[in-house]
Amino acid sequence: MTQAAPEAASETAPRLEIRDLDVRFATDAGEVHAVDGVSLQVAPGEILAVVGESGSGKSVTARSVLGLLPETATADGAVLVSGTDVVSLSGARLRALRGEDVAMIFQEPSSALNPVFPIWWQMGEGLRAHRPRISRKEIRAEAVKALESVGIPDAAERVDRYPHEFSGGQKQRIMIAMALTLGAELIVADEPSTALDVTVQAEILELLRDVRDRFGTSIIVITHNMGVVADLADTVAVMRHGKVVERAGVQELFASPKQEYTRTLLAAVPHLGRRSAWTALDPAEQAEIEEAEPVVVAKDLVIEYPGRLGRAPFRAVKGVDLTLRAGEVYGLVGESGSGKTTIGRAIAGLERTSGGSLRVLGHEMNGIRERAFRPVRRRIGFVFQDPATSFNPHLTIQQCIEEPLIVHERSLSAQERGRRVRDLLTAVELPGTYAGRYPHELSGGQRQRVSLARALVLDPELLIADEPTSALDVSVQATVLDLFRELQTRLRFAALFISHDLAVVDSLAHRIGVLYRGELVEDGHGPDVLQRPQHDYTRRLIASLPVPDPVEQARRREAFAAEFGGGAR
Repeated sequence: MTQAAPEAASETAPRLEIRDLDVRFATDAGEVHAVDGVSLQVAPGEILAVVGESGSGKSVTARSVLGLLPETATADGAVLVSGTDVVSLSGARLRALRGEDVAMIFQEPSSALNPVFPIWWQMGEGLRAHRPRISRKEIRAEAVKALESVGIPDAAERVDRYPHEFSGGQKQRIMIAMALTLGAELIVADEPSTALDVTVQAEILELLRDVRDRFGTSIIVITHNMGVVADLADTVAVMRHGKVVERAGVQELFASPKQEYTRTLLAAVPHLGRRSAWTALDPAEQAEIEEAEPVVVAKDLVIEYPGRLGRAPFRAVKGVDLTLRAGEVYGLVGESGSGKTTIGRAIAGLERTSGGSLRVLGHEMNGIRERAFRPVRRRIGFVFQDPATSFNPHLTIQQCIEEPLIVHERSLSAQERGRRVRDLLTAVELPGTYAGRYPHELSGGQRQRVSLARALVLDPELLIADEPTSALDVSVQATVLDLFRELQTRLRFAALFISHDLAVVDSLAHRIGVLYRGELVEDGHGPDVLQRPQHDYTRRLIASLPVPDPVEQARRREAFAAEFGGGAR
């Protein structure tokens, strides 16, 4: 390590000590006070979770630990990493500290890894910066050793591959391996499991726990997932408006939170089995859905992608049977690559079917021409996973919402379109004044509400929502889900809700289908699938889901190890 400490002191001295950290950003709209007097400590081998909503200052605090703030930022106070104050360090001394004393695991490995260089070369960047005389052979050996330590199979062969040749979970493991390469005693993990499947997320959390146990590494986890906090953390710091409003041991915080904001945050977390959408209906409502006309019927549905360079075609969907009725919410769950988004896109006419039958609103999709499907398209709404990339940044919110009206309702005047947009903004609980704003001027939750408004602007009979809440804070997610539930109950549209979050699906969906490698392995009402699962894969999904209760989560880890073997995930 670059900053050696006396051996006797190193066992008790904190790996990280933040004292009265204050960070301000200079912007065109004036100064932004992002972090306001934060003080925190992380002991050797401790896992500290920093939680809070977007804009609470948690990521800015984390980046301050590595001196990764932009030039527009002004930082005061002290950030001591192994006794060295990061705030006062120059660029050269900061580079010496990064990697050896503190390392960072970034939120999205696909954007953090360079797509044009093999993995060994990228892992070698840090080694070359700290050991300029290191040879290529030594870099490869160190990279293989690090990849093996995080469970990448066939590391000696795969070290020559490129990022796109690894899955999302494997790329996150590579990021952890990079953090370990130089032996950093403190790791900052910024949302390390966001948007990962529950089984992959469980593997990453177990890996972080294993890193702590094997190497004595201290870890700071930045997250909005309270299940992850309950599963991984020793202590929790809750941030709001740039301040730490509460800090406690993980069991104490979940059992008896002191602050009202913490209680509100915990109350917003969906719990599997606590509020099943199907059991919330009375018998008459259940019968009405069961007897309703189908709007989507798939029989032996097959969707293939053609092979390239002599490779065989890839079959993404393999003989799926599925029925979605008017007024029903059907939850489609499964891991990445299971085929759930492919099915959603095929229903919307965005993917071609290869075999079997898929009838959507009375029209057979297998072999249908675009001209024949165009009148049907207006009866279908689509809510995309990331509204930030699904909106045209050059259009105002009004222009984004009214775009489907311009395409499908050409007889409407500009005044009528404007009135429809304002009515929809009111329906999704946004002020009418937001119509003149641009997408970048809205928060993530507000953009998702606009995305919902755009999907409903043509009064569709069928709504397809593809992971609409995966990257939202728990409180924002709760608001969006309540809004979705209220609109669906009032407007009675059928909905296909695609997600990997079983607790969210349980709270919304009347019927749930579980996809595994393109096959529908389980299908039934929410309580039947999630409380009495029949397929091993469904049981594994449920067992992998972290619950926001440290005591219960510890019990679930032990039960998972007993049922499925291996470590406690």
